[in-house]
Amino acid sequence: MGKRKQDPEELPDAPVSKGKGKKQDDESDSDEDMDIVNVEFEWFDPNPEVDFHGLKTLLRQLLDVDHQLFDLSELADLILSQPLLGSMVKVDGMETDPYAFLTVLNLETHKDKKVIRDLHAYLSKKAPELLPAAPAQIGLILTERFINMPADIVPPMYEMLIEEMEWALEEKEPYAFTHYLVLSKVYSEIASSLPAVGQPPSKKKKAGKSEEETFYFHPEDEMLRRHTVNHAVFDYDTPVDEGASDAKRAFQEMGIKPQGHLALIEASKFKGAVEALKSFVKGE
Repeated sequence: MGKRKQDPEELPDAPVSKGKGKKQDDESDSDEDMDIVNVEFEWFDPNPEVDFHGLKTLLRQLLDVDHQLFDLSELADLILSQPLLGSMVKVDGMETDPYAFLTVLNLETHKDKKVIRDLHAYLSKKAPELLPAAPAQIGLILTERFINMPADIVPPMYEMLIEEMEWALEEKEPYAFTHYLVLSKVYSEIASSLPAVGQPPSKKKKAGKSEEETFYFHPEDEMLRRHTVNHAVFDYDTPVDEGASDAKRAFQEMGIKPQGHLALIEASKFKGAVEALKSFVKGE
């Protein structure tokens, strides 16, 4: 496999304005100056010399409260053992921690590794209908980014992954998948017993909202779901304190309950899904 060039890509300036979306008169314009945030992102190959701890942090975020069920050190080591496959996104050079990552793991090739056995058993229990039986070859896609990272960084990661797998196949490496299984996070809103900011306590649910409605932490996960054979939302195994949902309210009336999400995409439709994702992020 050839090594990918580590060219930086400068994303559009990110404007931040207190009055965004509202009409303002000339007098208020001077008080509503926009702050321009210029950030240069770089895509790097996984590097076991510098990425271990940052990758573990992102894996812990991805698996949420159930991260303790898995050996994240073994999982991080496995991801970093594929140095020419997948991406780490950084902002201050190769030696810094990643702010986002994306990789794919062959569930069949690595079936003898304990962390993969644990993950396979866990996912099979959560959504048995989503894991095709042999001779299907499943590529487990693991990806996560910090919540304040823009969605613009995601399509390049998927495009590079496709290119890298094509290079790997030329070298007879085991990436001839029939399906991709994407693990991500979603959440549902649940009634809160605590008052919203500036509101008296309420025992009623928020009007028009269902406890079963699913929301996505990352918009790209919702787009990819549209290209799936099937998908599933599941609850985590690890119990949490009764007030955990209220602690995640972020100044809104409803509590937030994080959940896991699995999306199964046929390999023949994967490139199309990535193209759709690219157009979606660009707003086309």
